[in-house]
Amino acid sequence: MPRQLSRRGVLAAGGAAAVALAGCTSTGSDDDNGGWDATAPLSVASVRQYSAPGCSCCSKYADYLADAVDGDFSEAVPEDVEAVKREHGVPASLSSCHTVVLDEYLVEGHVPTAAIEMLLDDRPDVDGIAVPGMPSGTPGMGGDRPESLAVYAFGGGRTGDVYVEL
Repeated sequence: MPRQLSRRGVLAAGGAAAVALAGCTSTGSDDDNGGWDATAPLSVASVRQYSAPGCSCCSKYADYLADAVDGDFSEAVPEDVEAVKREHGVPASLSSCHTVVLDEYLVEGHVPTAAIEMLLDDRPDVDGIAVPGMPSGTPGMGGDRPESLAVYAFGGGRTGDVYVEL
């Protein structure tokens, strides 16, 4: 018997496909970081970024993040980056093109290092933070920096709550 898809499943799959197709074709601008300066140093033992295959904004974000990390940085390009997201519990509603694992936290998408620095200083009871999709003007995407950028928390009962506005 064929498996029936729920409305939520169809929306999640469609959202992931749209993110993969729309954002990774961005050409960026002269400033691929949207005016976001990398804070330095982010004191973490190790950072691993899982990037979508063929996505140029993932490698631009990796360069941005690597410049701010005081520790080991590596990038992997798995064949199925969505499987990595599921394995780590990244909510589909907060998904982007790459997932970063640093110490005990996850960082999903084009999150400015200022928010990561806050996460590491505050050590909240969450699994991670995210900037869903691939908004213009965020690190790695290029374009004009937005007036306000919401960074969301997930896990620890806070999935979808705004962690910080930058």
